[in-house]
Amino acid sequence: MDPLLVGILGIVLLLVFIATRFPIGIAMGLVGFLGILAIIGLQPAIGIAKAVPYELVGDWNLSAVPMFLLMGYFASAAGLTRGLFRAARIFMGHVPGGLASATVLASALFASASGSSVATAAAFSRIAVPEMLKAGYLPSLATASVASAGTLGSLIPPSVLLIIYGLITDLSIGALFVAAVIPGILSAIVYIAMITIRCKTNPALAPRVQETFSAEDRKEAIRDIWPLPLLIVGVLGGIFTGIFTATEAGAVGAFLAVVIAISRRQFSLKVAEKALFDTAVSTSAIFIIVVGAAIFSRFIALSTLPVWVTGSLDGYSFATVIILICIVYLILGCFMESISIMLLTLPVLAPLLAGYDINMIWFGVLVVKLLEIGLITPPLGLNVYVIRSSLGKSVKLGTIFKGVTWFIACDIFVVACMIAFPALTLWLPSLMR
Repeated sequence: MDPLLVGILGIVLLLVFIATRFPIGIAMGLVGFLGILAIIGLQPAIGIAKAVPYELVGDWNLSAVPMFLLMGYFASAAGLTRGLFRAARIFMGHVPGGLASATVLASALFASASGSSVATAAAFSRIAVPEMLKAGYLPSLATASVASAGTLGSLIPPSVLLIIYGLITDLSIGALFVAAVIPGILSAIVYIAMITIRCKTNPALAPRVQETFSAEDRKEAIRDIWPLPLLIVGVLGGIFTGIFTATEAGAVGAFLAVVIAISRRQFSLKVAEKALFDTAVSTSAIFIIVVGAAIFSRFIALSTLPVWVTGSLDGYSFATVIILICIVYLILGCFMESISIMLLTLPVLAPLLAGYDINMIWFGVLVVKLLEIGLITPPLGLNVYVIRSSLGKSVKLGTIFKGVTWFIACDIFVVACMIAFPALTLWLPSLMR
């Protein structure tokens, strides 16, 4: 059978598996194995299926994933989320839509410690949404601000998506982390600007908070959150200055998170056991997807599908190709989970990108930004469902999706800025040692 036809049939079969809610990692591994079997035979397929998991999981760089996950779990156990929201509320509560903007700011800071969009959204859905609803905020704004701000966890380092992208493309994870800093900050600023403008022009969206806070309240809030900036500076500063690698930064971050939890008297054997268990479960799920995707990528390479795609787009301008890629990611984001999308598309797109001499660090941050949007777009919108499950039936699903449309517009604006001004992504990495 023609390898190209086998490749196309493999993509179709994988989409069928995804539509039937088959576990994505197993689906990619199974389709990859069957495709390799059809193209070059049983023994090579068995050999690849045996070698790929060993080579991939044995990669030392992949140990950054559980380390950063562990750091996030300990940071959450230390109670940093509640203190962050309280501090942001004290300093921003007086501006239009201040509680929603405070949620964005607190989520951005917590994302720097957790690296997980879902964890960020889940944490603030239980803290910020009830506070905003109590203050009279419209449910669409209250819930959408948490769901959308949670996506910053995918972009602001440390990011699990950036780690996996770096491993697949053989790029410096530290450089990817540093490259994502400005786009991540820009995303948060654009969110806050949109919230402020909307709430100023339509005060019914978010009544002004009438609370007043003393100088002592502000000092106490700063004392409550000081460990988080220390954690962020310790991790990102070490990477930027070249003191340690991204993998070592994960271990340092996890250690600092434990120290913070101990200093705040939030550490116990029960907390440690839960953090280690949750880290093991999350890491296992990610590794299964990564291994399945690696086998699938071998199949895609053998099928000559990437060569066909590259030939089909030959002659198109750089701008056209990037716009088409963005559209593909936005569409896939409506139906699939972020890691799966990235690992499914990179084997096909990598040869095409090489032909256009595209900077892969810039492209990686752009891809993660596009995957962020998928976390809040219907019908999947994983972060939206996290908010919905946390709140029960008090807010309708349609209300949350209605609210996130404004944030999706902000994300598209940031994507346009990243494409028009690549220096937003590439300037900081150029300064690294």
